[in-house]
Amino acid sequence: MIPHGFIQELLSRVDIVDVVGRHVELKKAGINHKGLCPFHGEKSPSFIVSPTRQTYHCFGCGVHGDAIRFLTELHGMSFVEAVQDLAQQVGMVVPEDERSAAEQAAAAEQRQRQRTLSEVLERAAQHYRQHLKNSQRAIAYLKGRGLSGEIAHRFGLGYAPDGWHGLASAFAHYDDPLLVESGLVILQGEAGEEQRRYDRFRDRIMFPIRNVKGETIAFGGRVLDKGEPKYLNSPETPVFVKGRELYGLYEARSGLRDKGYALVTEGYMDVVALAQLGFPNAVATLGTACTADHVHKLLRFTEQVVFSFDGDAAGRRAAGRALEAALPHATDTRSFRFLFLPAEHDPDSYVRAFGPEAFEGQVRDAVPLSRQLLEHAAADCDLNTAEGRARMLAQAKPLWLALPEGALKSQLLGELARAGGLPVDELARLWQDGSGRPRHSAAPSGPGVAPEGGAPERPAFRRGGRFGRDASASSILKTASGRRQPPKRPEDRVLQMLFGQPAWWLDLPAHEQDLLHALPAPHGPLVAWLERDLAEHGPRAWAVLREVLAQDPGFDDLSRAIADGDADPGATPEDLRRALDVLVERELAREMQTLLAEAAQHPDLLSRYRELDRQWREVKLRLSQAATSS
Repeated sequence: MIPHGFIQELLSRVDIVDVVGRHVELKKAGINHKGLCPFHGEKSPSFIVSPTRQTYHCFGCGVHGDAIRFLTELHGMSFVEAVQDLAQQVGMVVPEDERSAAEQAAAAEQRQRQRTLSEVLERAAQHYRQHLKNSQRAIAYLKGRGLSGEIAHRFGLGYAPDGWHGLASAFAHYDDPLLVESGLVILQGEAGEEQRRYDRFRDRIMFPIRNVKGETIAFGGRVLDKGEPKYLNSPETPVFVKGRELYGLYEARSGLRDKGYALVTEGYMDVVALAQLGFPNAVATLGTACTADHVHKLLRFTEQVVFSFDGDAAGRRAAGRALEAALPHATDTRSFRFLFLPAEHDPDSYVRAFGPEAFEGQVRDAVPLSRQLLEHAAADCDLNTAEGRARMLAQAKPLWLALPEGALKSQLLGELARAGGLPVDELARLWQDGSGRPRHSAAPSGPGVAPEGGAPERPAFRRGGRFGRDASASSILKTASGRRQPPKRPEDRVLQMLFGQPAWWLDLPAHEQDLLHALPAPHGPLVAWLERDLAEHGPRAWAVLREVLAQDPGFDDLSRAIADGDADPGATPEDLRRALDVLVERELAREMQTLLAEAAQHPDLLSRYRELDRQWREVKLRLSQAATSS
């Protein structure tokens, strides 16, 4: 674990303009920098880099984040790899974890071993590529499958010649243990006896399997003629675990962003052919079922995944395993769909037969995860009988429980209840966890409603302020997955702009600061938190504030989503003024209404009413002028 204090210090020392500028041509645009988004194709720049926030935001595709996220999104680095890369750039040393010296030395040795194996595999890839150039038979096979030389070059395709010791010409020492460890050579015979070595891949088209950094970690080989097995993969090694890697992911990175979704297929040839036919967003599992690791890796690059399967029984079983892998990741902002083509077609053949537009139509009509869950749970169940409905619900329960909390899970509970012939409250009662509380509840939320295990929540007020009020928190921006949604209320916009530009707080008059402090939770407590941070540290970039806020146990994901200082990257002081005026106008109107009701018994309050009316009219005029100018 890297200490969060180190992450905060790193983000405060890194200049995101320099980090992004190494990959994107940026031009000064006011206080920000602008360029063409590297995450989607565009002709006019909509990608903004903010040196004050130390964040980036694209108004075209919506990507945003800090310097660490930029590297993970662009290059597919892990979080730790991105931190190490940035730390090296600014001369910082990433703190070692709490492992012993022996454990750290073993880890370093393992990393070196993995680098060495990748180097061996890359040399073999070069060997196979050279043999493809010299094999008219292999070239004819690829042309017969409709592949061009350009696409073969892009995916690094090669050919393993028909011979037992073909790699002996690529490596000076054919008895090198690394050739066996990397899976290139098979060693036959017991230790101490005469052992036989020979190439694993012979007379096959070779598909190098690369990790997200582009390193060769394994191979898949396909026979040219008839033979078994048709496809042969490298065995698992220290650099290759089938359940974690996806063929074509390295090559599909830009295609995933351009198309907006990942298409998961079942074969190497599908991936390569689809890339040539206009679908560079295809990847394939490596002879295994789709796993949670596969899904997690894809979600680094896209929020939408389409699984493609044959329509036969085997394809349905594979779809069931993909469903189970996707469920824990199915938040309200993500989309998982299941594409079942006619039995006589795979994606490659379908596109060639009917064209790209027809295939895109199939993708659009793919079965959503919600319907697939219902169909999967109802398999072999007679829903016309009580027994069949009960069995369907029993099969659905573990699938439903695997879903993260959110609107999708709530809606599916209702659909499952209807399909099972039960009231939704009764089904929720049946599907309880060990504590006796329903796993899912439609209980209301807001001020005065007790959160789980706690006392009722009360609005926070700042004593002495003249703008005390009580408002429902039930309409607060809700993001079950932790991802923000466009702000709906002026309170949200004000908080997001102040967290994005903390120095603006210092320019607010005292009565407006009081107004914001008096807002109900979570807005008021967030204001108080920001003021304390300003007093202790001065204005800090949002990239740093986000890390500090994430470690504060006093705030939940909803509060952090409201405080998203990157939610309104183009905000100006005038935008803040307008949002504040909406709050001020609302509060003045409320206070005037109260005074008017009391003035009948206390005429001396009329002068106060007239003063508030004057202020209210000034604010209304400003809002009207702002609306006209915009």
